[in-house]
Amino acid sequence: MNKSQIIELISRKANVSKKTATQAMDILVNSVKSNLAAGKTVTITGFGTFSVSARAARNGVNPQTGKAIRIPSSKVPRFKAGKSLRSLIH
Repeated sequence: MNKSQIIELISRKANVSKKTATQAMDILVNSVKSNLAAGKTVTITGFGTFSVSARAARNGVNPQTGKAIRIPSSKVPRFKAGKSLRSLIH
């Protein structure tokens, strides 16, 4: 399922226009992005938690040359599914 399919679903289920559904989707996505960029955690009860995690520097190999390289530390987004979402999948 992609973004436009989700917007279509929201539009149908909530009985709103696609424009309104698109605005709601954009607000949600932009809110998650801006909070993660600020280093905050976003929890949607019954769904899961978005967070930022530090990834340590590590050694790697350049696949084109085969030479050893040092990969610097970085911050990466993470998602942990909530208990009710996990139970739907099992």
